[in-house]
Amino acid sequence: MYKLFRGFHLLEELQKSRLLRKVSKKYRVKTLLTLSIACLAFFGVWFAPPEMLQLGDISVVEQRVVAIFVLAVLMWVMEVVPSWCTSVLVITLLLLTVSDNSLWFLAENATSREMGHIMSYKAILATFADPIIMLFLGGFILAIAATKTGLDVLLAKVLLKPFGTKSENVLLGFLLVTGLFSMFISNTATAAMMLAFLAPVLKALPSDGKGRIAMALSIPLAANIGGMGTPIGTPPNAIALKYLNDPAGLDLNIGFGQWMAFMAPYAILLLVISWFILKTFFPFKQKTVHLKIEGNVQKGPKALIVYITFAITILMWMLDKLTGVSANVVAMIPVAIFSLSGIITRRDLEEINWSVLWMVAGGFALGLALNDTGLATRLIESVNFNTLPALLVILGSGLLCLALSTFISNTATAALLIPILAVVGIGMQSQLRAFGGIQPLIIGIAISASLAMSLPVSTPPNALAHATGMVKQKDMAKAGLTVGLIGFILGYAMLFATGAAGLL
Repeated sequence: MYKLFRGFHLLEELQKSRLLRKVSKKYRVKTLLTLSIACLAFFGVWFAPPEMLQLGDISVVEQRVVAIFVLAVLMWVMEVVPSWCTSVLVITLLLLTVSDNSLWFLAENATSREMGHIMSYKAILATFADPIIMLFLGGFILAIAATKTGLDVLLAKVLLKPFGTKSENVLLGFLLVTGLFSMFISNTATAAMMLAFLAPVLKALPSDGKGRIAMALSIPLAANIGGMGTPIGTPPNAIALKYLNDPAGLDLNIGFGQWMAFMAPYAILLLVISWFILKTFFPFKQKTVHLKIEGNVQKGPKALIVYITFAITILMWMLDKLTGVSANVVAMIPVAIFSLSGIITRRDLEEINWSVLWMVAGGFALGLALNDTGLATRLIESVNFNTLPALLVILGSGLLCLALSTFISNTATAALLIPILAVVGIGMQSQLRAFGGIQPLIIGIAISASLAMSLPVSTPPNALAHATGMVKQKDMAKAGLTVGLIGFILGYAMLFATGAAGLL
């Protein structure tokens, strides 16, 4: 994937190293063992007597969804297979077992128990083309077009130039520019591209100094933080926005520009804080560095079309409340223009990160199953969240997300937690009002997922930076935990303040 992006060789090397691990005998044994555990848990819940689940008078369909949910959790947490594969499995199991087009011997209940609400197979399949999926698709198309025409190189040269040659200032430049790019381009692609630009600088810095560590760490930190700035910056944002704006649920109608109005300044503030932390933890021995960003910038009609379309799309995203055109619809503008003009070809479509889209779709399908069958409501009633302090629910869910996302996919974590918390929030609206409403509960998960960046396995940008060989795991943990905890405190403070002021 992302063969068009500068720095693709970094991604390719990372994939090769992962492939080598997967073919080892030790890895195969571990995979077989974890897969066996996941399957045993799935069938254990599927065939368990209903009273063992302690979920009241649970229906057959609800019990099947519980089994699928347990399977998804275990496979995502233990990473038995790639996260997107688990998502596809979830959708397939839902179609075959709890939909109105399921297998014939599962379509009717042979016991005296209530069958429960059967899901529409069309609704399940529609998660592959959810409006949020289209929003991400438009973002991917913009990124590919920008790379083909050299817009990314041009922006990098222009944006980094004002920071001069002083080492600390160049570090700030890489943090801010990487953060800005990751608001509109995949975090992984941004990290690969910026690490490619940074490679000559890293080689020029003294090997016995700590400045190289600061520079190398600036890329994953900025990519993870910058992604919070827009709904398309990272999948957890899109998942949160979907449930906040769901007409059948919360229906809060939060726009692209409204999200950026409070999340972009928060991301920029956290980037500046990261700069202070990095230059304090890893001071530069060499006081100046000279950047030389190489790459061709195209000229001509096609390049002009990309520049204008890029600007118009971002402007319409930010002004979606004013224009009345939703961000999901705006995302189709660059798809149509670039396709008709020949800027995006059939080959380019193959470079889209379809695995991310399928991963998100699987999370949507799981959330749909929890809500459509009534299982989410039953789960909430069984725990009785109304008896818990609202602040504990908000911060506790955020800390849980932060812990889970450190070890498993951020998208998987958000896909597991947000659908349940959306139902929790509806049932606790009166208690949550004192802390800004339901928005801090849901958006807090998106923030926490992006702040989990203390290990190489936490996010792809972290893995890429670690693969350079210039960042040790202890250094990444030191910086990632510090920035993550500060970001967690500031993030929730911002959410409580904006929610109380009615800005969300």
